[in-house]
Amino acid sequence: MDEIRDIKSIPCGTEAAKYFALQEGYRNLNHGSFGTYPRPVRSILHHYQDRAEATPDAFIRYEYPERLDESRAAIARYLHAPIETCVFVPNATTGINTVLRNLVYEPDDVIIYFATIYGACEKTVSYIVETTLAEARKVPCTYPISDDDLCNAFEDAVRDLEANDKNPKIAIFDTIVALPGVRAPFERLTQLCKQYDVLSCIDGAHGVGHIPLNLSGLDPDFFVSNCHKWLHVPRGCAVFYVPKRNQHLMRSTLPTSHGFVPTDGGAINNPLPPSSKSDFVSSFEFVGTLDNSPFLCIPGALEWRSKVTWNDKQGEEAIFAYNLHLARRSGQIVSGILGTEVLENKQGTLGDCNFANVRLPLSFKDLTESDLAKAAQIGEWIVKTLVADYQTFIAMVFYDESWWMRLSSSVYLTEPDFEWAGQVLKEVCDRVRKGEWMENESATKL
Repeated sequence: MDEIRDIKSIPCGTEAAKYFALQEGYRNLNHGSFGTYPRPVRSILHHYQDRAEATPDAFIRYEYPERLDESRAAIARYLHAPIETCVFVPNATTGINTVLRNLVYEPDDVIIYFATIYGACEKTVSYIVETTLAEARKVPCTYPISDDDLCNAFEDAVRDLEANDKNPKIAIFDTIVALPGVRAPFERLTQLCKQYDVLSCIDGAHGVGHIPLNLSGLDPDFFVSNCHKWLHVPRGCAVFYVPKRNQHLMRSTLPTSHGFVPTDGGAINNPLPPSSKSDFVSSFEFVGTLDNSPFLCIPGALEWRSKVTWNDKQGEEAIFAYNLHLARRSGQIVSGILGTEVLENKQGTLGDCNFANVRLPLSFKDLTESDLAKAAQIGEWIVKTLVADYQTFIAMVFYDESWWMRLSSSVYLTEPDFEWAGQVLKEVCDRVRKGEWMENESATKL
């Protein structure tokens, strides 16, 4: 932490980029998928890894829980949540699985989710439906769609289920949809869940460090968010928030570990030191032997972020403002070069996040004769070619018969990075039209 405390200020852009370990010449235009973190935070990570190797039992059994509580306190303050509601899991997918696998389902219970759900989470829903009494209801939606229409579609689904004697038990929705990268009206959806007595489960994979959050005000039933994406914490680390009213529902971690308390009152063989913390907090404190050093990097990452500046702003305010500004500019720059458009809705709110979705100037019908398999092949060729030939990666989604590129802003990127990206995408589209994607030996070999 001393290394970070000595830093005076970190201006966004080229100065901030000096703190990251990105390979020279590599442009990380897909920060949203895996994130990355500055070198001073990496030093903290290595410090705790070294502590664990120096005195394994002393650190893991006794020091680690104390440092973990410090991280829980730091993330709780950041999210405006009580510390007893916040624990850590490796990633958002684990958090969603923990919720869905702990709930007990009765006949006619239904899990509601939107068509834009993250793929791994939809597969989790499918597994729950296959192995329990639960049913699922997918709410169709195609962007661009207004927040009003999205919320109306949710209400219609709930009312239809109730009219057919079904019980809408839990609803899963995003803070920010992954693909396409758009902000969801999660605040309104949370309130609708309260109105209809449906459990709200927010997949905030793109939440913490991306947009301001106040969980005490929002008051969802379950919330999970990756810290390793936008908070600049090492992978994998996600905060899992469960208000006290629902903690009795989360009886087991994933996998089940020493903190599980059987209902039969049988003897509990727990080799770990006794704890005065709640069953919920104790359960998530130790879930098998893993390298949980990333969990301990939260205070350091927040300290580093407090040094970031842009214009007259500092800390979180500077980061949020810069990333939002750069995301909007990236869409304008790249769509201008390509002669296409940015995915938007009538309310103009899809851009209120660190993503811009730009359509590629390629004709689905002309290139593929409306063959979805060929569309997937083209998409895979494009993203692999970006890595192999141009030292970058941009997330892509084939959506509504078009290829869209999801651009990610970040404090270490600048407008020239997206001017370069626009020219690269223009060149790659020309290569697609020439049929390079159909060649057996293409440039996609890594």
